[in-house]
Amino acid sequence: MSPDAVGPYPLRLTVTVKPLVFGGHALARRLGKTGIPDWSVAEAWECSDVDGHVGVVTEGPLAGRSLRQVVADHPEMLMGPGWTGDRFPILTKFIDATGTLPVHLHADDETARRLEGQPNGKTEAWHVLDAVPGATVLCGVREGVGSDRLRAALETQDFDAVLRRLPVRAGETLYVPGGTPHTFGPGTLVYEIEQTSDIQQHAMRWRMEDGSPVDDAEFAANLDMLMEEVDPDSRPEFTPGLRIAAGDGAERLFLCAGPYFALERWRTGTQEPLRRSFATAQVLSNAGAPVRVRTGDWAGELGRAETLLLPAACGEVEIAGPADVLFGYLPDLERDVYAPLRAAGFPPHLVATLGGTASGA
Repeated sequence: MSPDAVGPYPLRLTVTVKPLVFGGHALARRLGKTGIPDWSVAEAWECSDVDGHVGVVTEGPLAGRSLRQVVADHPEMLMGPGWTGDRFPILTKFIDATGTLPVHLHADDETARRLEGQPNGKTEAWHVLDAVPGATVLCGVREGVGSDRLRAALETQDFDAVLRRLPVRAGETLYVPGGTPHTFGPGTLVYEIEQTSDIQQHAMRWRMEDGSPVDDAEFAANLDMLMEEVDPDSRPEFTPGLRIAAGDGAERLFLCAGPYFALERWRTGTQEPLRRSFATAQVLSNAGAPVRVRTGDWAGELGRAETLLLPAACGEVEIAGPADVLFGYLPDLERDVYAPLRAAGFPPHLVATLGGTASGA
């Protein structure tokens, strides 16, 4: 079948599973995710166009094509009119932090190009699906901590002396700009959305892949690079999101929004379906019980902790209730975020808490 002959339909992609040392069994046992190995799993990359971990379409006319091939062959069908790019711009993951992630950071765009030779950095956001009582994160350098003090504390692994520790509550979201040192866990289950990238600099004396030690020379080199990339002024805060009605008994919760991505959570407890119109690709992930999804002539089930990629050309989707789902996308901020929130009466200073600039809100 020629590329031009393919009509839009939801894409199921292969999932990359990461058995890192901080993982556990929460993705299967608490979220109900199936099809993953029966061992300790830290991350399930649901929608990925990262080099070496590119998702592959598993069903329909595009089965066997990588996400990157779909981007190349059908850029406007997938992303909307006028879009250009060589890869899908958003990476999404379910993360099981049964243990504690390493303290690390991801470069911002400018630093990634200058120091890493990469086209972009990695700003990300964490939406907390579940957390044990007393769970915390470390995120951002404490105010007044200078470069020398930060470096010395990282060398001795005294992270609380220099990094901010924040309480974690299920349902809240933290927008983490590139350059922000961070970690979360233990006892935390997260849905993460971020720029398509896997660059990172660690401040640990062990490897997250297997827990093996990092020797002194490599550890010093890692800290050198981290100190080059850190933004000491980035101190993000958790937000509960901004809620508007999406029908009788249904709600639309804006979790985060900025130039790189937006994330929304839609919920209904009734039999009435959720209906969403869109003009750019939507990463639809299920945070609740299995649901029926319909778009155009396509209909199918989306199981627990499963994901569909909805091309822009689909235009709209209907999800039978009850439902609890997440929509991640590359936004036109005015059209997709500012305008609906302004119409609902939210002032610019509240829109700014979602993570992006409030300009135009």
